[in-house]
Amino acid sequence: MEAIKEKVITMIQNMPQDTSVEDIMAELYFRYEVDEGLKQLDEGKGISHEEVEKRIKKWLKR
Repeated sequence: MEAIKEKVITMIQNMPQDTSVEDIMAELYFRYEVDEGLKQLDEGKGISHEEVEKRIKKWLKR
């Protein structure tokens, strides 16, 4: 598995030349959050699609 440092370097190298520091930070944060979410799902900590629908319906009724 590719080390984190190499993944970050590759990610930055694949971004447009005029990418700002803010863009890089946003992409890093997004990828971190996705990875954390996938890790939680692998650990069985996720919620089902049906449960998400129930929660959204409750939020929309407010």
